[in-house]
Amino acid sequence: MRFNNTMLGGRIKQFRCARGLSQDMLVDKIGGIVSKQSISKYEREVTLPSPRILNKIAKALDVKAASLWKEPSFNVEFIAYRKGSGLNTIEQEKIEAQVQETLEKCMKISELRNCNAKVDIPVNAFPITQIEDAEEAAEYLRESWSLGVDPIANVTAMLEGKNVFVLEIDAPDSFDGISAFAKDVNGKKVVAAAVVSANDRSGERQRLNLVHELGHLVLKMPEEADSKFEENAAFRFGSALLAPKEAIYNEVGRKRTSLSIEELILLKERFGLSLQALVMRLNVLDIVSDSYKKDFFFFINKQGWKRTEPKELEPEKATWIKKNVLMALSESLISHRQAEQLLGKKIDVGEDVPGKRRGFMMLSLSERNKILSTQAKKADYELDQDWLDMGEDYES
Repeated sequence: MRFNNTMLGGRIKQFRCARGLSQDMLVDKIGGIVSKQSISKYEREVTLPSPRILNKIAKALDVKAASLWKEPSFNVEFIAYRKGSGLNTIEQEKIEAQVQETLEKCMKISELRNCNAKVDIPVNAFPITQIEDAEEAAEYLRESWSLGVDPIANVTAMLEGKNVFVLEIDAPDSFDGISAFAKDVNGKKVVAAAVVSANDRSGERQRLNLVHELGHLVLKMPEEADSKFEENAAFRFGSALLAPKEAIYNEVGRKRTSLSIEELILLKERFGLSLQALVMRLNVLDIVSDSYKKDFFFFINKQGWKRTEPKELEPEKATWIKKNVLMALSESLISHRQAEQLLGKKIDVGEDVPGKRRGFMMLSLSERNKILSTQAKKADYELDQDWLDMGEDYES
């Protein structure tokens, strides 16, 4: 089994960063059998660890050794972090490594379930030259995705239904989200896209973060655009997607001198937008004046509602990974152990699924022989601990 040293160093660093470990911390987790300098040399591709040390590193990172030398079949590109996110380099590396690892799992699951052919993601599909163009892009996407004009009940489910992975990660409070897409190794075809949100955010903040990051994915910004333009365009896109102007007009009218907090809270529950984002939306649509917006934000700050508003919505939960892993398990595409590896936790599926044996007997003889042959090889493989240590995480 040959190891690719060039690939190995980057993979060790990726998994280490994803777990928030410094090189010193990794040395501690492997019992100090090598120095920090050695870890640095492995990651910089100066030297190659022995199989024994590689297995120790893999165990400390909670992966199979094969994951450290297996080259991903795609390259991930990230959209720039929002200005003022306040993330340092270590935090950014951790987030990007977590996203890379989770995308690998998603791609593996898609491959197992033969979902790759369905990918049709409009990355950079909507060129814009001014902020207002983002509104039109949101309207066009709503139409092409058959979303109608009503509020989106569940943004996460909508995105997952359109083959956009929604990833949830632990991150500092200054992090709101990021978007990423993966291209094949030739860099020609987009094979996956993801929008990333931090755990422990309110539902209204999470929803806007997700569609904001979707805006970064689908909008093609002008070459001369600065970060302020890009952020404003993504915000305009996200707000328009969650609260289409015709739906807003129907709810509040085309011109208002004032709205009470009680009415705004009702609109918040209706559209799944924060009070602050709603007032910004009403102002952009020229429903309320600049003076009203200024007074409102002064009131928000005085009440201490800038980060935590009244009547917070429950955050949405991504279900694509869990649903498809359990489906693959039910269809015997993966083992129980592999399902737990993909989900990162223990699962209890109860008794054998009714009809599974009957379904197997309904297959053709050649199909049954193929399955039995695969399972026999797998059983032989799983009995050997040395192979388990060096084997793949998600051997199918």
